Amino acid sequence: MALSQQRQEKTQQNFFLKNELTPHYAVANEVMQLFAPSNSLVSTEAKITVETDALVDDFLNAINTNSDIEFNSLIEIFGDSQIPVNPANFDTYLEYLANNVINHSIHTSSPRFIGHMTSALPSFVRPLAKLMTAMNQNVVKIETAKAFSPYERQSLAMIHRLIYNFSDEFYSEHVQNSQSTLGILVSGGTAANIIALWCARNKSLGAKNSFPGVEKAGLPAALDYYGYQGAVIIGSELMHFSFEKAADLLGIGTHSLIKIPTNKNNQVDLVALRQAVADCQSKNLHIIAIAGVAGTTDSGNIDSLSDIADIAQAANVHFHVDAAWGGPLIFSEQHRQKLAGIERADSVTIDGHKQLYLPMGIGMVFMREPYLASVIEKNASYTMRKGSFDLGKRALEGSRPGMALFLHAGLHLIGLKGYEFLIDAGIEKTQYMADCINSLPEFELLSEPDINLLLYRYIPEPLREVAAKKQLTESDNQQINIFNERLQKSQRQAGRTFISRTTKRITCLDKEISVTALRAVIANPLTSKDDIDAVLNDQIQIALDLEILDC
Repeated sequence: MALSQQRQEKTQQNFFLKNELTPHYAVANEVMQLFAPSNSLVSTEAKITVETDALVDDFLNAINTNSDIEFNSLIEIFGDSQIPVNPANFDTYLEYLANNVINHSIHTSSPRFIGHMTSALPSFVRPLAKLMTAMNQNVVKIETAKAFSPYERQSLAMIHRLIYNFSDEFYSEHVQNSQSTLGILVSGGTAANIIALWCARNKSLGAKNSFPGVEKAGLPAALDYYGYQGAVIIGSELMHFSFEKAADLLGIGTHSLIKIPTNKNNQVDLVALRQAVADCQSKNLHIIAIAGVAGTTDSGNIDSLSDIADIAQAANVHFHVDAAWGGPLIFSEQHRQKLAGIERADSVTIDGHKQLYLPMGIGMVFMREPYLASVIEKNASYTMRKGSFDLGKRALEGSRPGMALFLHAGLHLIGLKGYEFLIDAGIEKTQYMADCINSLPEFELLSEPDINLLLYRYIPEPLREVAAKKQLTESDNQQINIFNERLQKSQRQAGRTFISRTTKRITCLDKEISVTALRAVIANPLTSKDDIDAVLNDQIQIALDLEILDC
């Protein structure tokens, strides 16, 4: 028997020993104590709070981004599939949690974790999370979320107003109108994009004369009734992969997701987009939607939204903007012009758990036309009755927690100017990092940052002179790709700092090739210029060690 397996079994035996000896008659009493609002429970909960707060403090104060445990070793810890027979002691479980989960979790709040779109959270989130969990509101219907339902609608209306800026009269009419939907709060950008395209499909292939619409008759019957040969969704080749999920779920298939090439600035090629629209029209293909990207996941670049809006308007096609990442630029007077045209979108996705600095699980989709979401409305006799105020009737998800608590709190406790500061500071620090990369011979900046993501790569010493002269061959680039992949993996394993990686298309000797890029996301308010320096210096040191090993 392997030593690791023996350790695992021994840990499990020790952990569950008390449970197996617990008399059967005591189980009911132990379980009821978990629910009973008694003085003893309050005392126990206070003790638990002290213990968990200590773990939280240690976790949030960590500078390193990760432990250095090998992932395969971590997997071994979680190999048992048996449910404990009897209730466990909380102190014992908390110790297990600390040793096996918390100690090896990613410190996304570390100022040197700048590789993904997950960041530190404001301090008000933690006590509000406890409050939200204790209240346990289910925002699917007002019978389980009486106050949270209008509270959520108000939060969404505030951001809708930032995007579209309609009149006071418009918002007076629609903020709390049960027949209107200005926005839908969901678990993330994927669900938001799917809902937007679901609305676009149902509206464009809706009921007409005796035809009941795509919702009831299905896609093949709808295309046949309207005389189309098929249906497509069109957008940039850098669209988020959630559009593939949407194409699959909406019944058109991923082959009908038309991906348009991008230019050197990672923006959709407008000439190619216009041609694709014309081609689809000539082939009698129904265009469900044209999607613009405001903040690509790879590099943060923003499509020319005004031009895409013109194309969509001329073709009479739904225009959706995936602004999951870049949407919060609307808070910044200095940078919001980069989103020019977003106010013409029929629907917009924004993630609260990205640049609104809220916990995971807050995505939003906004509708320009307040009655658009009625085309996906579903009712049930036991809940979400027709004409009710229930939020679940026009959403993909059913039961949902009251995540609007964080959104509403953020809009008030950080506010318009607070978010403006956070957005402006992130972009400023990104430009600082780009300047550092340009000044260091070890690195090559692969594209100028549009907002607060940037792509670069490490150039091994033997290839730097050739790289500086822009004379790298395809073989040279392949060597650099392999080295950068090793560098990123080594940095991740060391756990002191973190940068992610992706691929980018570049032109090499008149030929387009794929290169491995290091990807920085500068969105943590705690990240300083010193932290950025530390991340780059860590990469340089790791790269030197790798080069020595190669010798």
